[in-house]
Amino acid sequence: MKTPRPLLDDIGNVRERKNLYLKELFEAEAADNKEEIRRLKAQRSSHTYNLSLEEARKKEAIFLKELRQKTDEYEKTLSSDPLKNLKSEAFAAAQKYSFYQQLSDLSYDFSFLAGENDFRQDQLPRIIANQEALMERFSSAEAKLAVEKSKDHSAFEREAELYRQERKAQLQRDLVDLKAKQKQRIISDKAFANEKKMAQLAARDDIRAKQNAHPVKRLEEEKRNLRYRLKNDLRLGLKVLESDISDLRRKTPIEIEQSIPWKSFLSIPLPGLGQLLNGQWQKGIFFFIASAFIYLAAIPYALGYANYQGTGISGLITLAEGGARLHRSIIFMVEGIIAIFLLIFAAALFIISFRDTYETERRKMHGIRPFTWFESRVTIEEKGFPYLVTLPALIVTVFIILVPIMTTILISFTNMDPNHQSKFNWIGIANYKLIALGQGIAGSAFWLILGWTLIWTLGATTLAISIGFILSLLVNQERLKGKKFFRTVFLLPWAVPAFITIMFFSIMVSSTGPITQIIKAVTGQVINIKNSSTLTRIFLIFLQGWLGSAYIFLLSTGVLQGIPSDLYEAAEIDGATSWQKTMRITVPLILFQTAPLLVGQYTFNFNNFSIIFLFNQGGPFNPSLYGNLAGSTDILISYIYKLTIQNQYQGIGAAITIVISVVLMFVAWLGYRNTKAFKEE
Repeated sequence: MKTPRPLLDDIGNVRERKNLYLKELFEAEAADNKEEIRRLKAQRSSHTYNLSLEEARKKEAIFLKELRQKTDEYEKTLSSDPLKNLKSEAFAAAQKYSFYQQLSDLSYDFSFLAGENDFRQDQLPRIIANQEALMERFSSAEAKLAVEKSKDHSAFEREAELYRQERKAQLQRDLVDLKAKQKQRIISDKAFANEKKMAQLAARDDIRAKQNAHPVKRLEEEKRNLRYRLKNDLRLGLKVLESDISDLRRKTPIEIEQSIPWKSFLSIPLPGLGQLLNGQWQKGIFFFIASAFIYLAAIPYALGYANYQGTGISGLITLAEGGARLHRSIIFMVEGIIAIFLLIFAAALFIISFRDTYETERRKMHGIRPFTWFESRVTIEEKGFPYLVTLPALIVTVFIILVPIMTTILISFTNMDPNHQSKFNWIGIANYKLIALGQGIAGSAFWLILGWTLIWTLGATTLAISIGFILSLLVNQERLKGKKFFRTVFLLPWAVPAFITIMFFSIMVSSTGPITQIIKAVTGQVINIKNSSTLTRIFLIFLQGWLGSAYIFLLSTGVLQGIPSDLYEAAEIDGATSWQKTMRITVPLILFQTAPLLVGQYTFNFNNFSIIFLFNQGGPFNPSLYGNLAGSTDILISYIYKLTIQNQYQGIGAAITIVISVVLMFVAWLGYRNTKAFKEE
């Protein structure tokens, strides 16, 4: 035999049922007594409990009608009382409590109403009394202020001005004394600065205190404080009242016969309807606004309405094929992608609305009352605040990051090239095949460039890390003099814009540059670095090693200064050499704290476009190996730039972008995954 459906409150306590009809019905369902179930449902309206409940409802309707009349008459006696609404509510609460208290044993609903109005009749008079006292004090302050404003306060003002001058003179004397102590080295420069600041602040506070003692200013300040308290005390008092009522709701269950959450299914086509049916009209309004967005913006846009040129999602399929001469495939694609994201937002709103209604109904069927607007706001403030804060960022992310990414991915499956700029078509994975086989516009150059990119990334980054780490070790030596000078010098590559440094060295090693001329004068041979693939590559690696070393130097220096000296002292006691201390203490600690950033340096240099392009525009050029679109020092990112921006081969360029992005993400993930800094978390 099954256990009858339990009645729970929001705390999880099992409560005894007051609704005897539902108690018998659920017991029959638990016993699978179908005949008894049919009998009870057939005699629902004539059941003894339901008859008693119906009679109580009729009495309630008569009582509420009479109460409205009494309340209206009571409000007439209050006339223009600013606390009229609160007093009227307190009056009604006292009447309601007396009525519902008599019916509290019949139903949990009546029991809750009795408890709710008990709180109101208890707390509202105190709130009213506090407000009346504050209003009386405010009126008194206003009257006093009017009297004081009519008086002559010139004597006080002269006294205040005299005090201000005397206090400033005293401050000057104190500062002179402090200066003398500083010159005599009784106090340090830092202590002098602190004492001077404290003396100035004390003088300022004394002068303000004297000025604020003016009767008019004092009363104006009192008025401001009372005005604030009138608003704040009322708000806090009502919030405490609502909080107490909310706690009562959590402890008072609700009894319903419903066993299927049918309202949640009504909210599927129309978000907000389920909330309204559950009595949560504020939340329902919010979801109705969401429905307006879905049916008036997202779906019409996805169908092609209000598009600039495209036809919504269908534009992703056609890509303007058969369209007007001025129609562009890229616009059709972008608008189709935007339509997809709008539909995703719409689907999310559908799901959120359904889950909210379903959860509310499920809780009601177990006996838990739906949240009021006050409880919903508290829940949002406590649990939903992070989501509300990040929502604008999510929307911005979709349109400035995800839409371009999706566009790039989709373009990689098209034949967008110089001959298909306005209108292009889907070609599947043809671009990826060309890359893999080294054919077409990419040719074998892709694999040559990929190989050099890997050499460049490993060489330049490793060199920068090594230089930065070694320099930080040298500067951190206790015996070194002029540490500030060396730290400043070693940070210059990072402080000076890389653009300037790169262009400077590009000019220095040009055919007429000073370095080229010096080499010619010394060796008697003309060695043009920028005309040699090998020399250019070596020079670029060393140049980036120097540029990147400053950042590593800064990171390592920060970590080194945080390593406790006790570790080195303990190592010395154990007989460790300088090399052993470096390899066993310094290096592991630096790597532990900087490993994620070092991985980032490798990914940064993999896509370091600026140094490659600014130094020699990817040259020198070797058409026999790299074709006409790339140079021998181009890395993948500069190669993609030349393919897409300079030569308009967007399709193959997008495919290469996707390939290297996937590889980089995988490598970065492996790097992060295997660093101790992440394993420890």
